[in-house]
Amino acid sequence: MRAAKIVMTSLAAASLITTAALAQQSMSGMVTKIDRLSGTISIQQTQTGTVGAAGGAMQEYKVPKGQSLEELHAGDKVTFTTTDGDGGKTINKLDKQK
Repeated sequence: MRAAKIVMTSLAAASLITTAALAQQSMSGMVTKIDRLSGTISIQQTQTGTVGAAGGAMQEYKVPKGQSLEELHAGDKVTFTTTDGDGGKTINKLDKQK
């Protein structure tokens, strides 16, 4: 009984760590629209895999109040990380590619 409890606790902890790591996965894409008034940005994710495949899905993300969007424009290629919150997906880190 005690061994089973330890195993279950270990599995639960490993699951939480894996989930947190996946939530912070770095993605890349191209900026398609910026709404500076509402603090949102639309990014079309870069499709990975087969040559000639259609582009990835476009999604709108919220940007934290302290992060500036002034240096970004539609068509810029970016790398970013996101988290899912109660109000939708929010950008954690956003870097313009050179």
